[in-house]
Amino acid sequence: MNEMQLKYGTNPNQKPARIYMEDGSDLPITVLSGRPGYINLLDAMNGWQLVSQLKAVSGLPAATSFKHVSPAGAAIGRPLSDTLKKIYWVDDVKKFTPLSSAYARARGADRMSSFGDFIALSDVCDVATARLIRREVSDGVIAPGYEPKALEMLQAKKGSAYCVLQIDPDYVPKPLERREVFGITFEQGRNELNIDDKFFQNIVTRNKEIPEEAMLDLAISMIVLKYTQSNSVCYVKDGQAIGIGAGQQSRIHCTRLAGQKADNWWLRQSPQVLNLPFRDDLSRPDRDNAIDLYIGDEYMDLLADGVWENTFTEKPPVFTAEEKKAWIAQQKDVALGSDAFFPFGDNIERAFKSGVKYVAEPGGSVRDDDVIAACDRHDMVMSFTGLRLFHH
Repeated sequence: MNEMQLKYGTNPNQKPARIYMEDGSDLPITVLSGRPGYINLLDAMNGWQLVSQLKAVSGLPAATSFKHVSPAGAAIGRPLSDTLKKIYWVDDVKKFTPLSSAYARARGADRMSSFGDFIALSDVCDVATARLIRREVSDGVIAPGYEPKALEMLQAKKGSAYCVLQIDPDYVPKPLERREVFGITFEQGRNELNIDDKFFQNIVTRNKEIPEEAMLDLAISMIVLKYTQSNSVCYVKDGQAIGIGAGQQSRIHCTRLAGQKADNWWLRQSPQVLNLPFRDDLSRPDRDNAIDLYIGDEYMDLLADGVWENTFTEKPPVFTAEEKKAWIAQQKDVALGSDAFFPFGDNIERAFKSGVKYVAEPGGSVRDDDVIAACDRHDMVMSFTGLRLFHH
């Protein structure tokens, strides 16, 4: 099959919509359930490339959670701590595989953004991973294959309307890619940039020590950015993206947005959040929304008399600004990647507040010296990669 009709294009009014192979060859994907839309397939194609490269650089299964053509989360399959299991709402799960751990991390890093996501998996979807996917609000999944029981579980999701795609892992696209905008065809070479340890050899700060663990986190940040709508910045810790800022016109706004998400990921691990007395009948999405309010500036929207009773069995204390600041100050050794150079040192100052120790960016700004000096003030390590990673 070299053509597939879609539900609709980017929006429901954009019909007809299809994907097809211009050279007449077969499509590299097979629909096993549901009917994908245009954005579903953009997410699936970008997500598959991302997880394939994460697995190549780490040697571990990988997963990503895509929303609106940018990753909301991405991770490799490392074991979960008890705290992470709790904040990702998987502490009731008895058995994890490397792939299900990767998905729990990818989905859990920014659960607000991942609501209604499209999932990409680097490996054959096993039953443990399918069980986690089945319980979340999601549009679909793409993987190189499915265990029979896992496929059966996913095909039953959403009244058998859940989109399940299988991709040929041996498919290699042509070196040139094209798209049409306003009747004009755009053509460019694919971004085949290989990101490995050599990518970070040009260290420009006084501190030049990047442990192997941090090097992998920097590589993960760069791979995530390669498939994130620009401008973009990505914070990574222990093999998973913990804060992604996508599509901002200003670099500092990217850094702030991603930093706030990284802060929220860390705040969710605080005793104040872990011990919130949720009502037993509250759904996971409602708990996610409540936590987002509780750790934010509009906490009284949640804690006002006559309101908190809808969420909690007893009224929690306010998580004060001082308490939040003190908790965030404990976060250490975060890696940060930027898809283009930092034009001002304020990006470094903001990143430092979220525990960033290792930075990778292309370099090339007229203020590179100011940016390097900001890193040196905080004993941070920064690599100039020399290569931009814009994605549109």
